Amino acid sequence: MVYALSTAQLHEPALQELYSAGKIFSWPELQSMASDGVLQPVYGKSYAAPGVTVTSRLRARAAALTVPERIRTKVVAGRLTAAWIYGCAQPPARASLLVDSKHRISSLRGARGCSLHEVRLGSMDVVSLGGMLVSSPLRTAADVALHINQELAVPVLRAMLANAELGVRLRLLIRAVEASPRLPHKKRALATLAQLNA
Repeated sequence: MVYALSTAQLHEPALQELYSAGKIFSWPELQSMASDGVLQPVYGKSYAAPGVTVTSRLRARAAALTVPERIRTKVVAGRLTAAWIYGCAQPPARASLLVDSKHRISSLRGARGCSLHEVRLGSMDVVSLGGMLVSSPLRTAADVALHINQELAVPVLRAMLANAELGVRLRLLIRAVEASPRLPHKKRALATLAQLNA
């Protein structure tokens, strides 16, 4: 298939990091280019050119594009979505978004393709990455241990602990889970972490 570039596109940098539907190409054009190997899928309707390293920042940018703009500054990518952004999990089918209890979750309803979770977030629980607020690596690991079934959680947690750049240490993670308020799955989370320790 031949892809025609407009005069405006010829003046753009030859290689963009991330392409999304509607910016330069339509959604069908992006899909076609991906099937031809011209672009590599990142997440949702976002693609990267071959040879571009898909980093945490790039994954966060792609995740941000799946969140309605009106709520983007009020939500935090968390749980398996954050673990994927950090390169430690598979791309999630639905973006998992955390909403600080200071915001009314009811005002954020209607975000298609996303699941919203009302939580308490401290100042050390959130980082900004690629235009998206993301739960910090430690908060992400604790949430995965607490809220994701053991079968899915164990490989993700192993990957997070193995990634030295994330700075998640098992002892610190155990303390974070122990310090969390009374939650239904706390005992199971500690059992999951004990399995990692073994």
